[in-house]
Amino acid sequence: MDVKKVLNTVIFNGMTDGEIEAALKGLKASEKKYGKGEAIFLAGDTTSRMGLVLSGSVTIESNDVWGNRMILSHVEEDGFFAETYGLLGDEIMLVDVIANEDSEILFLTVKNLTSKVSDEGTWVIKAVSNLLSISAQKNLMLSGRSFHTSPKTIRDRVMSYLNSLYIKQKSREIVIPFDRQQLADYLNVERTALSKELGKMRDDGLISFKKNRFTIEEQ
Repeated sequence: MDVKKVLNTVIFNGMTDGEIEAALKGLKASEKKYGKGEAIFLAGDTTSRMGLVLSGSVTIESNDVWGNRMILSHVEEDGFFAETYGLLGDEIMLVDVIANEDSEILFLTVKNLTSKVSDEGTWVIKAVSNLLSISAQKNLMLSGRSFHTSPKTIRDRVMSYLNSLYIKQKSREIVIPFDRQQLADYLNVERTALSKELGKMRDDGLISFKKNRFTIEEQ
């Protein structure tokens, strides 16, 4: 594959073009396209591979036997998923990974990566170090979601989430990666209750919005 596609992604950080080529070969890189709503991994699966989103985006979801859905995270272009399951190899997945839109995924086989540290290729050490960074980022992401879902009221959950995006995007004009149902699932609230509360927040002059574009109004 074209090295330029992955040049700026975290797992290949600090590698030369030659090291990236060696890494892609050593990690048995393979590409696959998925349509919107198509499952990439399902709960109950095991995998030795992690995924890199080359284009599109995916959601990490918990769908239980009673039909309840909870969105745990949203992975955008150049983001990774299933790295922990891939490293462990035999651990049964407890989440679904679903294409949020038409997406292209690069799979990397990482199960035996740590056992290759003594190999000659310097790309191995760099890849293991970069995987640690990815895991740390994922821990921050998951702890961030728990921060948004801990408030008791829907308004406080919405404000917590929008405030985090305001800090990251450095703008009162915010684009969220979810539709209304996905936002409700992410914040662990009912969609109708969320829509009602958003309307109240708009009437109170706190926010304005159109679809997934929100504006935090100055007070």
